[in-house]
This record gives sequence, structure tokens and C-alpha cells, in this order.
Amino acid sequence: MSRRLILFSGLLLGVLGVVLVKLGNPANMGVCVACFVRDIAGGLGLHRAAAVQYLRPEISGFVLGSFLAALYAGEFRARGGSSPMLRFFIGFAVMIGALVFLGCPLRMVLRLGAGDLNALVGLIGFIAGIGAGVLFLQRGFSLGRSQNLVKANGVAMPVLALAVLALVVTAPVFIFFSETGPGSLRAPFLISLGAGLVIGIVIQRSRLCQAGAFRDLFLLRDPHLFYGTLAILAGALVFNFVFGYFKLGFAGQPVAHTDGLWNFTGMLVVGLGATLLGGCPIRQTVMAGEGDADAGMAFFGLLAGAAFAHNFGMASSPAGATVAGKIGVILALAFLVTVGLAAELPKTVTMSKGGAKIGG
Repeated sequence: MSRRLILFSGLLLGVLGVVLVKLGNPANMGVCVACFVRDIAGGLGLHRAAAVQYLRPEISGFVLGSFLAALYAGEFRARGGSSPMLRFFIGFAVMIGALVFLGCPLRMVLRLGAGDLNALVGLIGFIAGIGAGVLFLQRGFSLGRSQNLVKANGVAMPVLALAVLALVVTAPVFIFFSETGPGSLRAPFLISLGAGLVIGIVIQRSRLCQAGAFRDLFLLRDPHLFYGTLAILAGALVFNFVFGYFKLGFAGQPVAHTDGLWNFTGMLVVGLGATLLGGCPIRQTVMAGEGDADAGMAFFGLLAGAAFAHNFGMASSPAGATVAGKIGVILALAFLVTVGLAAELPKTVTMSKGGAKIGG
């Protein structure tokens, strides 16, 4: 993709991340896949944290925008079968890390653009996690190749996205809507959906991904995607100044905590998991919309991880990381390292067997 498209996509994403706050989304949370998926889990009743329950239309927009863009470009293809169970549990682990930090990689960049220095600590952890993931990639880590699937697999996520939108509009009694807290703060439905559609389209076309940006820098010395991340930061920074949202410092930042060790460790898990998956949460969501059933499994892992984190007290709050969250993120890190190392075992066996190809 051209550098111009990458820069445009990043700027647009950074600007929309602030404009959505102006229009009603929580502060420094104009766009956050981890936060929005957590709210959706609550809205569906998968957890009962009353402050974070709402079927965020932006997520449906990401999926449907990607679907439409892929169809238009002739890139929609139902595919999958590349370690779906592992992808589910890696997505689960990524969500645990994100909720200990309080945000996905995209929100991390948007928080930086608002002056939140806790996000800088998270960024260092995120880069460290990607560096560890790159080491696994260099040593041969792979989740395997995907295969063509029947089209029903590819359209499952877009159909689910439409179903979620229908639930928001009809508001049946079994769907939960927060009356206080971050879940109660939301931009108007049509604006949220429209912004999600636009973001889904531009990311599908540009392949923008925060994890991919640093992975390609480390692995290929290619700054192409990194320009997009810089553009997100620039767009958010300018509009935060325009709206008077910029506040430099650690303390008193919205929906954030100052526990540096766990901000670092949470994003370390996210960076490592995203590298093993091949993309950060928003990239997985967009790929699911363009027919990738494996990315869909990662998305469901995120959803399950969000429900688990809130049901078992793992999600952080402005007071800091919980004991359960600290334990959870350590276990998530151990799981990801085990997955990264396990992928090397078949090569070791192969060498001892005189070159017979065994396993993945």
C-alpha cells in the first residue's frame, strides 16, 4: 500500500478517536477495540459489571466496513483452519493484558496523543512484547497456513455484526445498557456506526496495525506501517489540543492507572500475543470482516477474555491493577511464551529424525 494511504488512514483514525470523545464516547476512549469488546460482552450479559455494558456500534462498523471494502476490491475470501483453537486462546490472553493496562494498542496511541504518560510506559512494554514475538518468528514460529473455506465461514462475522446492530436498535430486555460509568458514555448511534464503517474501510485498504508497525521495523527494517502509527498520534495530538483535552502527566488521566509495572506487563502480553496472531485487536477484527475465520476465532477469544476478566476481577480500574489481574497477566504471559516455544519443538524432532517432517 502507498505511504500516502497509510498516512491518510492514520490521520483519519487519530482524528476520529478524538472527535468521538467530543460527541460522547469516554475520554481518551474514542476508539478502543479492547474496551468496546468488553462493553459488548457486558451488553450481552457475559459479565455483570454494570459500568461497562453497551453493544458498541463501532465494532459492527469495523467488521461491515471491512466486508464491504473487501467485496469492492475483490479481496473477500473465506479462509481459515490455521490453528483456530490456539488463536482463540491467544486472543483471550491478549484481552487479559489489555484490560490490566486498560486499553488496546490503538487506545494506547490515542492516550499518548492526549498526554497520558502511563501510555508511554505501556508502549515500552508493547514494543518489548513485539520484540519477543519477533524472536519467536525468527526461530520458526508459525500457526500454520490457512485454507479456502466455504463462503458461509467468511460471512459469519458480518452477519453477526448485523445481528448486534439489530439488538442495539431494538433493545430487548435481555440486553444490558450501562446507566453510569464508561458504558453509559457514547456518541450517537448513527455517528458511531458511521465512524466504525469508515475505520473498517480504511484499515482494510491500508492494513494499518500497531503491532505490525513495530514487527516490520524489527523484522524487515520496513517503516511503512510505522508511518501510520505516527499519523494516528499526530492526528490525535492536534485535535486534543483543539478541543482542550490534552493533559500531560501520569496522575488524573481518564480511565487509566499509574501502576507502571502492570501497565508495562499488560502491554507486554498484548504485544507478544498480537505478534503471534499476526495483528493487533483492530486488525483481527477487520480481517474477520474480510472473510478470515481464524481472525474471527481470535475476536471471540477477545470477547471471552473480556467476560472472564470482569467475572473474576482481573480488569484494572483507576485505582490500579488487582491481585487477580496481576496473576492473570503473568499466567497469560507464561501461556504465550509456551506457545511460542512449542512451535519450535517439531523442528528439533525433525532434526533428530534425520529430516523427516513432523508437525507444524
